[in-house]
Parts: sequence; structure tokens; C-alpha cells
Amino acid sequence: MKKIYGNKYLIDTFDKMNINGKTAHALILYGERGSGKKLIADYYTSALLCERTQNGKPCGECNSCRNAESHVHPDVTYVKTDGKLEGYSVKTAREIISDAFIKPNNSSGRKIYIFRDCRNMSVQTQNMLLKLIEEPPDYAYFIFTAESKYEFLATIISRCICLGVSLCTAQEAEISLAESGYNETEIKKAVSCFHGNIGKCIEYISDEKIRSQIDLTKRIADSIIKGNEYELNVTFYSVGSERNELYSVFSIIDNLVRDCAVLIQDKNAENIGCFRDSALALADIMSSYQAIQIHNKIEEAWKAIQANVNASLAVTCLCAEIMQIRSKKF
Repeated sequence: MKKIYGNKYLIDTFDKMNINGKTAHALILYGERGSGKKLIADYYTSALLCERTQNGKPCGECNSCRNAESHVHPDVTYVKTDGKLEGYSVKTAREIISDAFIKPNNSSGRKIYIFRDCRNMSVQTQNMLLKLIEEPPDYAYFIFTAESKYEFLATIISRCICLGVSLCTAQEAEISLAESGYNETEIKKAVSCFHGNIGKCIEYISDEKIRSQIDLTKRIADSIIKGNEYELNVTFYSVGSERNELYSVFSIIDNLVRDCAVLIQDKNAENIGCFRDSALALADIMSSYQAIQIHNKIEEAWKAIQANVNASLAVTCLCAEIMQIRSKKF
């Protein structure tokens, strides 16, 4: 079973639940993309199904543990998304509700349904699942992962145990990546960008598209620093209009702006983004208020794209607004 770095409190909580026979039937795991929510969901799944738990922990060796880790256990359903937004449809919810009342065949007598990346789960789908989550069959368990628990309705949140997944340290990330067979040069570059976010570090190493996005966002940052709106537009335009790529770039730029705001107050503060030097350069020419304003504009642009506003138009407006904010003195 793959080792989980960080989140000791979270793992201890699961183990105690298992020991005391008080496992949660509905669980929301939330945290930054790449922080390990899916890995932790797999750990909890294995703990629920394990044939010989040890102090509440899954043994990692029995058939149930091996099948759960390989994602082939017959009583574990990884609910599929559909549509352009990769959400969970009402049709899918109906299928889960029907299936949940079919008893499991395994020795643990449990069935688990895992809904991953729930940022686009519609209100209708959540309302349809509400009754099932509120009064599930004794053997049914539901695990949801999302970047924020507020992706869910208040009624869903109130019926789930909500647990935040945190990042590990940069040192732990380096150890984990080395154990996965990556070389030292790759690890250093990845950790310098994404610190203790092991998932994003792995993406950086293995996916040329992610490395390209990092290069693009560095150019975007340089354009903002220089106050070059034309260059900013051209660079943003090269990102394209595919939502997942835009979301990645928006997130990296937003972290840069966050770092800028923090470094304005304390030049020695730790950064969470990819470009400390760029954040420091921005901190020298902007106020905290300007950084907050740019953050708000990035959020507005992303919401507009989610609402099917033309992506190119939304990005063009964002570039103009960023430069307008940058040029003002507060």
C-alpha cells in the first residue's frame, strides 16, 4: 500500500473510527488539487474492506486490500463523470441510488461509492443523493472529494463528516518522489514549483503540458511586472480555451498574487506558488489592496468561463483589468 505523507491526524482519525466501530457512512475529503485526497480515499476504502485490520489500519496484503488498491474491487464504485464540465448527472445519481440497495458480496459486508473531483456536481444531483446519504443502508458508504467542502450544498455538508487534507512538507515530497523512482534533478525542479503538493509535483515531472503551463505563467507574471498588456494578452491567448488548462493557469497566477500580498507584509514569508522571485518583484511595485483586487478579478473571470462566457473574451477582459489595477496607486 502506497505510503501517505503528512495528514497523520487524518489517518489516526480513520483508524480510531475503525477500532471503535464508528466509521463514517458519508465523508467529504477536501483540499488543494494534488494534495492526496484520492490516495486517502483509497486508504479509507481499504480500511473499510480489509479482512484483517491491525489497530484499525488496513493490512495491505489481503485480497480485499489488494483489489481496493488496484481499483478492481467489485463492491467499490468509482462513480463516473460525464458532459463537458465532467460533472455528475441526475441519471448517474439514479443509478447509484438503485445500486446502493443491492447487498454486497464481500466478507466485510460493505459497499463503497467514491465521487472524485466534485466541483461540478449540480444542485439537482446533490438533492437527489441527499436522502440516500441521510439514511443509507447499513452496508453503504459514500466518499466525496473536492477542493472545497463548499462545493456542496449545506444540507449535504451537514450529513457528512468533512475532513481537510493538507499538504506535506517539501522534504517529505522529495522523499516520496524519490521512492517513486524520479531522479534528483526532476525532483528539485518539481518541488521548487509545487513544494509539498506531491500530486502536482508528479504531474510536473510526467506531463510536458504542465511544464509548458508553468513556462507560460512565468511569462504572464513577467508581463504583469513589466506592465506590458500586449504581451500579457498574447501569452494568455497561447494557453487556449480548454477549461482544464485555463483553470490550471488561473490557479498558478492566483497563487503568485497571493504570494505577492504576503511578501508585501513580510519579505521572508514562505511562498506557496511557483515563482518567488516574480512574487517579490510584484511586491515591490504593488500594494496588498492591488493584489487582492487582481485575485478578485481572476475569480470573476473563472466564474464567467464556467457560466459559458466566451473564454477568449473573458481572458481579454481579465488582462485589461489586471493592467488597470497594476497601474493605479493606492
